[in-house]
Amino acid sequence: MTTRALIIDDEKPARDIIRHYLKEFEQVEVIGECQDGFTGLKTIQEMKPDLVFLDVQMPKLTGLELLELLEDAPMIIFSTAYDQYAIKAFEMNAIDYLLKPYSQERFSQAVQKALGNRDRTTGSLKKLVNSLEHSPEYMQRIAVKTRHKVHVIPVDDITYLEAEGDYVMIHSKDGKYLKEKTMKYFESHLEPSKFIRIHRSFIINAIYIDRIEYYDKESYAVRMKDGTSLRASSSGYKTLKEVLKL
Repeated sequence: MTTRALIIDDEKPARDIIRHYLKEFEQVEVIGECQDGFTGLKTIQEMKPDLVFLDVQMPKLTGLELLELLEDAPMIIFSTAYDQYAIKAFEMNAIDYLLKPYSQERFSQAVQKALGNRDRTTGSLKKLVNSLEHSPEYMQRIAVKTRHKVHVIPVDDITYLEAEGDYVMIHSKDGKYLKEKTMKYFESHLEPSKFIRIHRSFIINAIYIDRIEYYDKESYAVRMKDGTSLRASSSGYKTLKEVLKL
């Protein structure tokens, strides 16, 4: 049975070495190469490969951001120079990775492992995403997939986030985007000195605050620079004062 493989890496030498190492696997057919995450995401959706060799650190859209946007994920072998925390997550969830530079022997082990774990791929990838979400690093950008396009939003362009049921509406300078995450997730992954949870429904970017107004008994409203007025709960107002040193 032939396994259809796709290579996604922004460096041509890295793509070339994967092609070279794959020559020992007659059952693996390379159906294409992509040099960036945007093209890689589109190609996965259109060609539906069985196996993807995915670089983690790419400009515009990283391998992890691409992974988060996939609905039906193929088997994934990561190639990475990523930190030890992420590597531990790969190991814990039985998703293999290749730490650059890697030998042909190590590459062969990864391919054999992936081909032997096809039935567990989807569940393992979900566990991997969940593990990486506990990374101590704060987010610098957010990738959102709409019906026709992938948007990468720098966090500095976000004015505020608003709870929308099981989703979060991200309000930015260029528009608003719905993301299937929780407010708790964003509260723990955005820099707390910049992004303040003022209400169970709102997280605001402090640089876009215009003024704070009295609302009613023990309640305040935060007026944003675009004119939007957002209510702050009593606990949210307390946090706001602590962060802004009011």
